[in-house]
Amino acid sequence: MIRLSIALVTRNRPESLERTLQNLRSQSFQPFEIVVSDDSDGELAAKTASVAKRWNCRYITGPHRGLYANRNYSALACRGTHIRTMDDDHILPENHLEQCFNAVSSDPHSLWTTGEIGYVNGQFFGESKTAQQLCPSGVGEAVENMDNNWAIADGSTIYPKTVFDRGYRMIEDYKYGSSYLEFGIYLYRHGFRSRCVPNAYIEHYADSWTIERNDRDTIESRLYASLCFNLYFQKNPTLAAKYILLYIWLLKTHENVFVRFPQVFKNVRERWMSLS
Repeated sequence: MIRLSIALVTRNRPESLERTLQNLRSQSFQPFEIVVSDDSDGELAAKTASVAKRWNCRYITGPHRGLYANRNYSALACRGTHIRTMDDDHILPENHLEQCFNAVSSDPHSLWTTGEIGYVNGQFFGESKTAQQLCPSGVGEAVENMDNNWAIADGSTIYPKTVFDRGYRMIEDYKYGSSYLEFGIYLYRHGFRSRCVPNAYIEHYADSWTIERNDRDTIESRLYASLCFNLYFQKNPTLAAKYILLYIWLLKTHENVFVRFPQVFKNVRERWMSLS
């Protein structure tokens, strides 16, 4: 029996969460449970908890260590057989969850992802018909095979619970950026393929700072993902060297660049050495 849990992460946006949960509860298919993991600051946590409980969700206080730590934390709190990630600024089209449930039922052992229509500050930004998979540069690219890829849609992926039961996690060292895409190749190397739910997408209502963000964490996470790809997943030392130089240049305005680099390499080695 497939029991679909929703692992929804939120931080400091109770009004947006209200809209998302109202939309979620209007779906023709209802999930086994909705877990709201809240990283909000103290003054907004009580309001967020009230919103979650009003829509019959299980509310938990997040770890307050960044987005990907909260992703792991919320997934581990779920009790279903499959875990669907979700954010507090998502809207699901009609019958979306039913589409997802039917896809999972057809192949319960794979990851399933959806496409996205993006809005920034309420204005249409762009559309991606499928999730993206990691490429050598450390960012996402379009999938080539809808039924066999390593794509991850950060807030819209369905994982078999066995992924987390076996101890696999998103790396938590980077609070934001491409490290979630690395989780796709990491799971692919462990035998979990990703598949795209046909014609399924979410509406993502983001703020402009989300798109424009280019802080040290974001850049370092891209370097990390690029090194994982080029040094271990599909080995290409030439590309690895190229992107190391690129990210050194991008990080030149940040403090302690050459102090931070060894830690990035250490993260890559510790994660991937046993898989090489």
